[in-house]
This record gives sequence, structure tokens and C-alpha cells, in this order.
Amino acid sequence: MNQAAVELDGIWKRFPGVIANAGASLTVRPGTVHAVLGENGAGKTTLMNCLAGVYLPDDGTIRIDGQEVRFSSPADALAAGIGMVHQEFRLVPTFTVAENVVLGSAPSILDMTAINGAVAALAERFGFDADPERPVWQLSMGERQRVEILKALWRDARVLILDEPTAVLTPQEAVELGAVLRQMVEEGRAVVFISHKLDEVTAFCDEATVLRGGSTVASSIAIADVDSGQLAELMVGSSSVANPGPPHVGVPGDVLLDVCKLTVTDSRGLTAVDSLSLEVRSGEIVGIAGVAGNGQRSLTDAIAGLETVDSGSVTINGIDVTTTGIRERVNSGLAYIPEDRLGVGLAPKLPVTHNAVMRSYRTMRQGPMLSWDRAKAFSQNLIERFGVKVGRVDDPLASLSGGNLQRLLLGRELSGNPSVVVAAQPTRGLDVAGVGAIQNLLVSQCDEGTAVLMISEDLDELIALADRILVMSRGRIVGQFDPRQASRAEIGEAMIGAHS
Repeated sequence: MNQAAVELDGIWKRFPGVIANAGASLTVRPGTVHAVLGENGAGKTTLMNCLAGVYLPDDGTIRIDGQEVRFSSPADALAAGIGMVHQEFRLVPTFTVAENVVLGSAPSILDMTAINGAVAALAERFGFDADPERPVWQLSMGERQRVEILKALWRDARVLILDEPTAVLTPQEAVELGAVLRQMVEEGRAVVFISHKLDEVTAFCDEATVLRGGSTVASSIAIADVDSGQLAELMVGSSSVANPGPPHVGVPGDVLLDVCKLTVTDSRGLTAVDSLSLEVRSGEIVGIAGVAGNGQRSLTDAIAGLETVDSGSVTINGIDVTTTGIRERVNSGLAYIPEDRLGVGLAPKLPVTHNAVMRSYRTMRQGPMLSWDRAKAFSQNLIERFGVKVGRVDDPLASLSGGNLQRLLLGRELSGNPSVVVAAQPTRGLDVAGVGAIQNLLVSQCDEGTAVLMISEDLDELIALADRILVMSRGRIVGQFDPRQASRAEIGEAMIGAHS
């Protein structure tokens, strides 16, 4: 057997009020895709941050190619061949793709023509469609992930850590990523694949390690010897959470969200939403399916008041809010869970409490000032109600895992008792149990009479939750399906433009 590319032995990492890793261990062999599984808060990302030099372990040993190492920074880890693509991307939005790829590893005087060519060649080698001269702020989340992977490959990372890599990808893009991972390991690299999508783990990975409560409960399991139900049982102690429930059946009432002939031009001057119309009624979940980059984000941002409308209208609860601001839309009953939770939904430099009260802080004033006692009590209640795992309510937001960030964001928005919920990728980055919890919250909200518009790139999720599925392509609705009657293949054909 080949010598291990990476060995983590007895890793402990503590934060105030939280033990993230409690003697966790991991062994990754070269030429393999190794899954790291566990619930949100199990310590997966923290363990990988220790390997990537983001955190210094409190105890334990890290060995690379059999040699003990001690990283004091991500630069140290990169120099040793360890690259990590985080859930929340670390790119400079105003820089181009190529500038982001070479940032920190290029000479002070740049020959951008040569660099653009080299980055394009690297992207082509691994099957990525990437324009090296395009600014990152113009890219979808899936496209930004490819830039992060290219950054690591540019530095010739021999061990690549991917934290929830398919969370921002469509099913088609996820399959393409699987092919890229296979090419990487065939070149002798090792890939660490953190994921909650067990079907992708069984499809892409060779081995798996499972964490629970910060400790390793199963090491280097051969994926060929287990199924997704067994993996789920190791993760959460019960395989039942992996089994989807029956499709949701709503009882539609009055139209609460009316989008009529909406046209939106994006930042590149292109038509992102093209004379689009849709309605969502009370007690109804309407899902929007589509390949990333077909105007979904511009649509949701326009409904939320974050993007200017060229023509058409948005009506919430019978009130035309097309030209109003965000506050007026919230007052009209809108809750918005954006795709980019840190860039739009949450303020990463503020503590948990400040983020929790953003929607309702006006009700917590004591004179002209915010009542800190009321804010903390509200935050604690929200954290307990929505199962957010955090040490203290005044901890920094950065102390939360990706899944707990999403729980906090969704909990904050639902706490305002909205009549219309627009949710973009609401379960992205959540574990098996977390996905079920968030889905149940949305269904419960719908059953109470809320109109829910849900954008998801997980077609199985939409089939399970939505009363109607609308397929969006090139800024238009190109198909409408009843998920209880239409086949997955029919909807997929519309997504890729077969019926457009």
C-alpha cells in the first residue's frame, strides 16, 4: 500500500465554549478521493482548516508524506502542497479570473497576455469553461468555485481539500466536477471531499471517514463496501433521515407574489430576466429549477429590491413594490434567503447577536439605542428554535459552520412571520439532518399560509417539496411541471434547453 499523503492523528481544537475536534484522526492515500462526512458541527471543516494551516491544533500530529509538519499559516500549507477550497469563496471580486488564480504567486511585473494564456490552458486541461479575462463579480457561484479550484491547481497542490464543493453546482455541473476529480487522482493527487450529498459521495469517492461530535467514528471506509443508508447511520445514528418523505401537497389560496413581465439587465449589460411572469399563492411552494447562470439570481434580487428593474412589476400582498426599497418590501411581508449568505444575507464582521436582530431590531430599542438585553434574549430564542450551534450569542459570526450560518439566516427571516418567502438555495451546505430540518420549516411556513418561492439546483429537492416546478432558461420560464406527475428526465430536458 502506498504511503499516506496525509495523516492527522489525535487532533484537538477548542474554541471558547466549544470543542470542535476531540482527538480526530484521518488518513488519506494518494490517488484517491476521500470523503469526510458528519453532521453540521461534527468538526469536519475545523479539522480541514487545521490541515490547511488556517488553525493551529491544540494537540495532535499532522504528517505529510510521512513527515511531521506544523503549519502556522495557509501559506505554509500551500508550500507543502495542501490547497483548500472553502465553502465561502476567497476571491477579489474586482479582479479577473486570471488575476485571482495567480494572486500571491506571480512576479511583481505581470505579463497578463502570457498569464491569461496559461490560465486558459490550465482550465482546458481539467475541462473547465473559464474566461481568464472576465471579472469575478460577474460570475455565478458555480463559476467562482472553478476559479478557486484553478487557484489550487495553479500552485500544483498535491492534496486538494474541497469543502461542500457541489453545494453551488447543478446536477450536471456536479457530474463534470466528478470527472475532474477523477483526472486529478489519476495524476497521483489526493482529494479530500467534504459533502452531505451521499449519492455523490458514493459516486465520486473511494474512501470515507466519518466524524461525530468532533471525534472520528469510522476511518477509511471503502465506499464500494457500503451504501448511502449505512453512511447516514454512521453520521447521525439513524438511517431514516436519508429517506425523503412524501411530496408536499399544498392548498393554494390567494396570489401573494405576482411577478409580471419582469425584465432585468445584469451588471454586464445583458438581459438576465426576460419579460418573465409568475405567481405564487398562499399555502403553495413554487420551485424554480434551472442550470446556474440563467437569471435565477437576478430574479430573486429584483424581487428583494437588490437589483433595478427595467420593466414589468413585482407585487407583494397586492402592493406594487417594483420601485420601493428593501425596507418597504420587508414591511409588505417579504422574507429573502439569498444564495450568497455572507455577501448579502449576513454581516461577517459582526457578532451572532447583531446578525440575528437585523430584521427586527427596531422593536428592541430602548429610547434611541438598541436594548442589548432584549437583543440577546431574542438571539438566544432564535438560536434554540432553529437549532443553531454556537458557543455564545455574542460570539463572532465566523465561529459558525456553513450550515449553522444558513440556519441563522433562515431563522432570522422566518422569525418575522412573513407572508412571502423567497428562498435561494436554502439547504445549500447543510448535512442530511439539517436539510430535513430546513425543508420542514419551509413546509410548515407554507402550511400556515405563506407563499414560498424556492430556487434550488437540487432537482430531487424541488420534486419533493414543490407544488409546481417552473424551469428557467435564459431569463425566461420555459416549462411548468407538476412534480407528482412529471418525470425527472422531462424536467431535466427543459433545464438544458431541449424545450426552449
